Amino acid sequence: MGIKDTPEEWQVTATATPFVGNKTSVRTDEVVMPDGSTVKRDYQVHPGSVAVLALDEQGRVLVLKQYRHPVRQKLWEIPAGLLDVPGENPLHAAQRELFEEAHVKAEDWRVLTDIYTTPGGCDEAIRIFLAQGLSEAEGERFAVSEEEADMEFARVPLAELVRGALAGELHNNCLVVGVMALSAALASDGLTALRPADAPWPARPFEA
Repeated sequence: MGIKDTPEEWQVTATATPFVGNKTSVRTDEVVMPDGSTVKRDYQVHPGSVAVLALDEQGRVLVLKQYRHPVRQKLWEIPAGLLDVPGENPLHAAQRELFEEAHVKAEDWRVLTDIYTTPGGCDEAIRIFLAQGLSEAEGERFAVSEEEADMEFARVPLAELVRGALAGELHNNCLVVGVMALSAALASDGLTALRPADAPWPARPFEA
């Protein structure tokens, strides 16, 4: 018997927003438990994100290294970014991020997997795309600033990234989940069995 996550919403008797930031906020809900008691749950409210596992013809994945202040590390990651506009088409956002961060475009797009990053404390949902048929984008490179101005780039064989994740040497969630999902897809039904790029995404509904 297959298993799958199911939508459910417990009763909220009160809610407050004690903090509002530039991109995210913190919400406090009073939630009714199955035994009838009420508890407070604090969580980060997040617009959602997209990430791109860009795979070239030699089986290498496009990765970038970026400083992440909360964990005080420079992490190897795949291109990723926020859904800037509510209801934004995630494919369009992913194409934008691949262009802005790596100055690359792709001909073939598929949904690799969808995840919640930390569902116990944040409602962030991420759609990870697989992009193939890579080539350099036309025009000038996107002007970067802040942490992105210090990024390093590389193309790394998939097997090496899997090894690094299992060895505890790579920690970015989108990178780790993405390479593991791609490895699993290649070992089972193949990439053509992946969902199309415009597959529904209940966590972040969008217009085509």
